[in-house]
Amino acid sequence: MKTVLSQDLSSIAPRDLQRVLAGGGPAYLIDVRTPGEFAAGHVPGARLFPLDDLNPAEFRNRAADAGPIYVVCQSGRRARKAIAKLRGAGVLDGVLVEGGTQAWLDAGLPVERNRHAGLPLMRQVQIVVGCVTAISAILALRVNSYFALVPLVMGCGLLFAGLTGVCGLALLLAKMPWNRVRNDGEACVSGVGGAS
Repeated sequence: MKTVLSQDLSSIAPRDLQRVLAGGGPAYLIDVRTPGEFAAGHVPGARLFPLDDLNPAEFRNRAADAGPIYVVCQSGRRARKAIAKLRGAGVLDGVLVEGGTQAWLDAGLPVERNRHAGLPLMRQVQIVVGCVTAISAILALRVNSYFALVPLVMGCGLLFAGLTGVCGLALLLAKMPWNRVRNDGEACVSGVGGAS
């Protein structure tokens, strides 16, 4: 069931969380990803509170007497930051969902998706990196060899993202207007497996 991680941080595995949610006991589940990521696929019953917009004091009032507060993101990094923000405001019962939404999907558990969801954030990153790299390579061959520095920088950025789990381009794209549209909740459908 629930385990305790370093610094008194509790966590729960996706299958255990599913049992808690199915049991109907007191549970408050928040997803701290971007609205676009949330719309592409989220744990059923999760409420959207993007990390950048999370107001811990306001949240404390909303979640009063809700029991444990389960926090999920894509892989766990943003959820840890959200729990730290909540603790700073006196909300001490945050529980990390181990492995985030990706672990939930990997376990084959059901998700809700918005039929009108845009491209997932990582696909947007891939498109931008692919386009910029291809155009820069062509320019390096045809115009000036210094354009070869652009794919070099993009490659180093991807290497850094892979090693640290922090993608600067994804953080930038998450702030774009098309990724900040809130999920309307009416266009969600249930399903199993990866986000479209």
